[in-house]
Amino acid sequence: MSQIRLDGKRALVTGASRRIGIGAAICRAFAKAGADVAFTHWTSYDTALYGSDPADVRLVLAELRALGVQASAFEQDLSLPDAGTALFDRVNAEFGAVDILVNNAAYSVNDSWETLTADSVDRHLHTNARATALLTVEFARRHEPTRSGRVLNFSSGQHLGPMPGELSYAMSKGAIIAFSQSIAPDLARRGITVNVINPGPTDTGWMTPDLETALLPKFPFGRIGTPEDVAKLAVFLASDEAAWITGQVINSEGGFVRD
Repeated sequence: MSQIRLDGKRALVTGASRRIGIGAAICRAFAKAGADVAFTHWTSYDTALYGSDPADVRLVLAELRALGVQASAFEQDLSLPDAGTALFDRVNAEFGAVDILVNNAAYSVNDSWETLTADSVDRHLHTNARATALLTVEFARRHEPTRSGRVLNFSSGQHLGPMPGELSYAMSKGAIIAFSQSIAPDLARRGITVNVINPGPTDTGWMTPDLETALLPKFPFGRIGTPEDVAKLAVFLASDEAAWITGQVINSEGGFVRD
């Protein structure tokens, strides 16, 4: 990975407020490859669901800047209908034009057919599917066609098997795959690739010890996926080496075996 460089590129990564999360790992990997990095955070959500330390945002910023790149953080509620325009207005003004967009931020609360509500569906669709779509098209509209562009979106393996108890989340993530595959041909004509990463079960602090014990035998490599595994793939897909790859769902799950 040290041979893949992103020098001269600017990246925007959503949902990077947790130091142990996938978003922060991608930010670090991009910075190590030479890219300037802006990232979004919505601290109230992470604090409520994960008990995250609000200081994580400052620590991530410090880590990135210590790597010698420009780094900025933007607090943004991505569930709002004007999130795409509002965020890019701020990022372009303070950080500059973006070459790489990583739609990593996600809203996730378990629900089943017994507990599903309209509010739950809306919250998941607004933050996961709608925000991904609006940020992608805003990126494309502002992108300079003479420069290469990269969009990385995220699914969660729901296209490979059922996710009982996560109906709203699975539905919203499935929409991201359909959107990405549908928009990829049009954006290719503007020099932009659009791909979806499915990282599979990844240890970002949300797994209970019992869940880790249950999942571990399903990984033939003998370990659970890490945020750094995802970040390595993200660097490749954001690089010039991946210029011929678009409209794909990359299932980077370490051979995870579903029953």
